[in-house]
Amino acid sequence: MPVINRIAAFAGDMTEWRRDLHAHPEPGFKEFRTSDVVAEKLQSWGIEVTRGIAGTGLVGTLRMGTSSRSIGIRADMDALEMDEANGFAHASRHPGAMHACGHDGHTTMLLGAARYLAETRNFDGVVHFIFQPAEEGLGGGRVMVEEGLFDRFPCDAVYGAHNDTFLPVGTITAVEGSVSAASDRFWIRITGKGGHAARPHRTIDPIVVGAHIVLALQSVVARRVDPLHSAVLSITQFHAGSTGNVIPQEAVLNGTVRTLRPQVQDEVEQMLTDMAVATAAAHGAQAVVEYARGYPPVVNAATPTERAALAATKLVGADKVIRKRPPGMGGEDFSFMALRVPGCFVRFGQADGEKGSTPVHHPEYDFNDDILPIGASFWSTLVEQELAKP
Repeated sequence: MPVINRIAAFAGDMTEWRRDLHAHPEPGFKEFRTSDVVAEKLQSWGIEVTRGIAGTGLVGTLRMGTSSRSIGIRADMDALEMDEANGFAHASRHPGAMHACGHDGHTTMLLGAARYLAETRNFDGVVHFIFQPAEEGLGGGRVMVEEGLFDRFPCDAVYGAHNDTFLPVGTITAVEGSVSAASDRFWIRITGKGGHAARPHRTIDPIVVGAHIVLALQSVVARRVDPLHSAVLSITQFHAGSTGNVIPQEAVLNGTVRTLRPQVQDEVEQMLTDMAVATAAAHGAQAVVEYARGYPPVVNAATPTERAALAATKLVGADKVIRKRPPGMGGEDFSFMALRVPGCFVRFGQADGEKGSTPVHHPEYDFNDDILPIGASFWSTLVEQELAKP
């Protein structure tokens, strides 16, 4: 696999950084140690660091020459709030937190590129290394933009990346248009009439009502959404009751909706609300729906996507660059940055047999360290290409 020689030479260092971050995961807006580690490394390489953006977020800025051209590259830093099931030496030391999505690897690849570019300075312009907190559901990207990220650090284009456990090592995606879905959340609070479990006829059982709502909502995507329009509706939590001999007064359903089109997003919200309320009413109960719009879809702009594809081709060859791929239904808050500045979100394949193929958000996931030099080389190639010396 062709990578930049200098980056290959310190690939072992990157593996150490990544495994250290993996062993010390921190959830969204609590990435205090992670932010300190990143800032210390950037400063040690002579990179200007600005901290305190969206709390634990930071930006490293590297300037060379006289050009006003600028590029932003973003990596997410947060971990998921879940327990790790791995037994290797760098497994999480913090119960209830785990780098199960590879953000430790994303952060490390950007650090590797920052180290190389700070050493070689083979470009003319400004690079902003954006280290973002709280991607996992808390919208750290939105907060950074709202706090003036691109006003303080203007960028002609912004780029982000994610590891991909379904693609082989050495492949890179650069796909124009929508590459991820809008990610919304909903809560359905059902109020019935509690009572003794031995006398259900004197109650209105919110658990039974909730079960009917769960089944009814399965028809929204299956029978109400155009089959050519992608949508996912998943109920992920059902909370009710406190003991075995009491029918509770309330039950709460919680879930997520993923869509690619604004019209479908509106339709699913309305159908979900109407169906939940009507189903509860049919059983003599009440349902109140809270629906929260989350991340918009990530839409890759044409020009940055072409530039990313060109850099990827230089690194891995045209046959390893994926230009056409259906969008995924996962959410990604890089979307807020791409709404403000033309952007492109790429994916790095990390599957090599069983290695690197465990899905993200799984308790046995681990980032494939073999792709750290690939990611760092890609970012470095992109910067030297976009900010080429005259």
